[in-house]
Amino acid sequence: MSSIDDSPPHEPVMVEEVLENLCLHPGDIILDCTVGGGGHAIKIMDKIKPDGCLIGIDKDFEMLNMTKQYLSNRGCSFRLYHANYSDVDEVLKMANIDKVHGVLLDLGVSSLQFDMAERGFSFSKEGRLDMRMDRSSSFTAQDLLRKISERELEELLRKYGEERWSKRIARRVIKERSECELKSTTQLAKLIERTVPVKKSRIHPATKVFQALRIAVNRELENLEIFLNKIHNFMEKGARIAVISFHSLEDRIVKNSFIEMADKNIFHIVTKKPLRPGASEIGKNVRSRSAKLRVAERI
Repeated sequence: MSSIDDSPPHEPVMVEEVLENLCLHPGDIILDCTVGGGGHAIKIMDKIKPDGCLIGIDKDFEMLNMTKQYLSNRGCSFRLYHANYSDVDEVLKMANIDKVHGVLLDLGVSSLQFDMAERGFSFSKEGRLDMRMDRSSSFTAQDLLRKISERELEELLRKYGEERWSKRIARRVIKERSECELKSTTQLAKLIERTVPVKKSRIHPATKVFQALRIAVNRELENLEIFLNKIHNFMEKGARIAVISFHSLEDRIVKNSFIEMADKNIFHIVTKKPLRPGASEIGKNVRSRSAKLRVAERI
């Protein structure tokens, strides 16, 4: 018996809905494209063992090393790859796998990453403006803010953050940058608090700005589109793909891709409307409140 605690290192989002909609069976080969801390992976492995295999992908090498230890001795085969999920074709080639029986893509930032101040994802924790999912990459949010023009920043905040005050924030950031370099998360968060009108909201005024910068640094939307355009080539007939998104930009891309694939008779859309976490889950894990799950099946 494993000495590792069965509880995941972080709370996986909508895990029961994922397991139910992937229709898992013993012996399946399942692709977890953002394996993260392994929260979904261990639950999937319980369903496909003893002869199944989980293929896990993640851009975060440090997270993979932790997850490897967590998934060991669980009675199910698994292989982990340090890669971007947009390179799924190369990963499966390395794994010598042509087709899989199910695919999970959880687009949320791991709670473990959010809680590590030095990663720079959280505006409530003092840390460097990093925001890289893959720390082997050299380009950080600090680099972005050092080089970007006011017009480009305004467009980025409007496009990736859907930020109402994008023009005002961009102007203030560039002015601040001319006086001292923006280096820390709390420095940027406080600047935004001073810039936008104060109103009562459960959402911090820096939320959309941090989202926009993270998306830009990691090229998240481009990678999502690349992945969705190729994943069907690696799915067995009847295989299902489940995608969890956390903001409207991601969800729109997933929705439109599924519709396009359905029009081409490649996918059957299982969830006509996205599934949402229940009140009980949101009560236990407030970060799940914005999650949307869409599922499609390979025809």
